[in-house]
Amino acid sequence: MTAAIELRETARTFGSVRAVDCVSLTVAAGEFFAMLGPSGSGKTTCLRLIAGFEVPDGGVILLDGKDVSGVPPYDRNVNTVFQDYALFPHMTVLENVEYGLRVKKVGAPDRKRRATEMLELVKLAGFEARRPAQLSGGQKQRVALARALINQPKVLLLDEPLGALDLKLREEMQIELRNLQRQFGITFVYVTHDQGEALSMSDRVAVFNRGRIEQLATPRELYTQPRTAFVARFVGGANVFGGELASKLAGNAGAFAVRSESVRVLSLHVPAPADFMATEATVLDVQYHGATLRWQLRLENGEIVAATRSAAEDLGSSVQGGQRVRIAWPRESTVALQDV
Repeated sequence: MTAAIELRETARTFGSVRAVDCVSLTVAAGEFFAMLGPSGSGKTTCLRLIAGFEVPDGGVILLDGKDVSGVPPYDRNVNTVFQDYALFPHMTVLENVEYGLRVKKVGAPDRKRRATEMLELVKLAGFEARRPAQLSGGQKQRVALARALINQPKVLLLDEPLGALDLKLREEMQIELRNLQRQFGITFVYVTHDQGEALSMSDRVAVFNRGRIEQLATPRELYTQPRTAFVARFVGGANVFGGELASKLAGNAGAFAVRSESVRVLSLHVPAPADFMATEATVLDVQYHGATLRWQLRLENGEIVAATRSAAEDLGSSVQGGQRVRIAWPRESTVALQDV
């Protein structure tokens, strides 16, 4: 089967900044593919290259097996949804959704029928006559999605589409987006800096750093088997140990990661269980998060370690800042890294 999207050694430079540095990736037809990374990592520039808003300095971009590296955006069978929605303020909701069909010279009756059906799918039936200024953030996002989906593109590109929404609405829209993607079977390429969004919604995730892909894997693989220290820290905030500390704990200087939920916090008089790595630390802070406690601890070498434990643990309610404790984790919970 032909891939929906393929980038081969694709590059884009702005002055002395190599925003996308020889990136190669393949996105399967019908896949929900996320590009994850911090600001300036290259993920949005990569999306804009696929959309045609940027022209590559090198490499090739293929859509359905055809080289579109020099093809303008309007001649690519892709649509883009932006964080700011980019709705036409002078148009009604129905007119916004119809817009792409009007450009394609679709007749008015067919336009209205298809736009009305699309608004029903995104749960906005009855909003046809409203204008964008009369809508909430979540409703604007649904209009933007309906406008993008009505043209039935082969690929839908989404650039931080939920970034302007509050937490509860963002979580609701994550579910709706995933359901819409499954319903339409369209290839989604989703750019985000939020690792929770990427892990919960995507089939695969490409983690970007400094214009390159650090790791491309399924959400579960990224979380449980990060390859580099950057991925371990960025995806889920793992603790990373290397150098002399790694040698002391593991017997060799190879860097390794440990997830915060694997770290136990013990009183100094409580020995670590068998086959656990352990060291002493000083408590900096204990934050209450309802079902869990989030510990911040400082090791003797000054490094900070995080531990996420059940709020039911007795030690959490009695500990004081500055207290010395023992931290320990199962040896089997460590993940070897390629660098530190």
